[in-house]
Amino acid sequence: MTIASRTLRVMAASLLAALLIATGGNVFAQEASASTSQQAKIDKLTRQIEKLRQERARLVTEVKKLKAKAVPAAAPTPEPALSTPAIAGPLSAASPRQIDLPIPGVSNIPGISDLTKFDINGIVSGIGLVQNNTTSADRTDRADVSNAFAIIQKADGPVQFYLQAGAYSIPALGTPYISAGKAIDGLYGPLPVAYLKFAPNDSFSIEAGNLPTLIGAEYTFTFENMNIERGLLWNQENAVNRGVQLNYAQGPLSASLSWNNGFYSNSYTWLTGSLAWAIDSANTLSVVGGGNLGFSKFSNFATPLLQNNSQIYNVIYTYNASPWIVTPYFQWTYVPKNDQIGVLKSTSTIGGAILASYAVTDQFFIAVRGEYIGSTGNSTDGSANLLYGPGSSAWSLTATPTYQYRNYFVRGEVSYVHAENYTSGDVFGSLGTNPSRVVGALETGLFF
Repeated sequence: MTIASRTLRVMAASLLAALLIATGGNVFAQEASASTSQQAKIDKLTRQIEKLRQERARLVTEVKKLKAKAVPAAAPTPEPALSTPAIAGPLSAASPRQIDLPIPGVSNIPGISDLTKFDINGIVSGIGLVQNNTTSADRTDRADVSNAFAIIQKADGPVQFYLQAGAYSIPALGTPYISAGKAIDGLYGPLPVAYLKFAPNDSFSIEAGNLPTLIGAEYTFTFENMNIERGLLWNQENAVNRGVQLNYAQGPLSASLSWNNGFYSNSYTWLTGSLAWAIDSANTLSVVGGGNLGFSKFSNFATPLLQNNSQIYNVIYTYNASPWIVTPYFQWTYVPKNDQIGVLKSTSTIGGAILASYAVTDQFFIAVRGEYIGSTGNSTDGSANLLYGPGSSAWSLTATPTYQYRNYFVRGEVSYVHAENYTSGDVFGSLGTNPSRVVGALETGLFF
């Protein structure tokens, strides 16, 4: 091999080596550059994630601060699903089930077909009761049904109806307990409230049948009232009337006028009326009055002779805004002189009561009642005995803690009654000589 050939080979090898070195170095340089770019992206994402974490922590802190400052809303006052039956509180009825009952041959008749669409609800409850100083007409302790009602009603449209069927007892302060069996047989039967109503517009309506009375601030059945037992003033009032009633409402004013049979007597000689002013959403003032415009000697277990020939007047104020329901009311009754029923001198009672309920929580309530009632006259002047002897008086205190969870409720009660200026034999105990009585009661039930 010549020197020239070796020189050419050496130069070729050197050139090839230089080319390889140059090519490899560029690849390595590109890889190094790519690695640096990816690391920069990772660092940028890391910083963004950290900022998001910090923002999240800040928002969590702000939410905690807002929750700490938030004031819980006041518990709403329980209201019945429908306006009838009236419930003073604190108990609240279940929402009614809506029934659409198609009847062949009837469902397509205008004006009548609408009556097959109605609401149904009701209540089942029991009561246990213990008391001291009982009379021969009463018992020291007992258990009974307090309410077992199915309520069917149509509360809209021009033609409406209301049916309340079932069993009920009547516990009232200062009087013997009226058991469910005795109440059905001797008072208003198994359908105590039932009426047909014609309402041509939103302002005017007329109804006829067995109607709840317009008199007083307490209702007939236990579930309608703040307390289990009715009060001393309630004992002077009628409860269910059979008759006709006109109703009119315009703005904040509403009025009712009823011609009826008073204390469920056999004569339709009673006229009662009410006028209510809804001052605002929380305050209502009512004036109520009525009386027998004739005279009736009729008397039975449901119709006390003296009260059925009386006049009754009320002034009732109600404040209803959660957590309070407060109802003070005044009552005056008058029995005119009438020798035929043994009233030799006109006699009257005057009384007042305060009923109140406080919502401790959404489910737990404390209801209380205090009342006083007195009568005129004395045992020698011919006055009638409207309480515990002519000229007697009485006062009472009642407390009723109440718990309701959804449709289930339970409530206890303690009441105390004390009579003054009484006639011996007309008050409590086996001989009618003890002026005081204490009653403990427990009621539990379910609205449906």
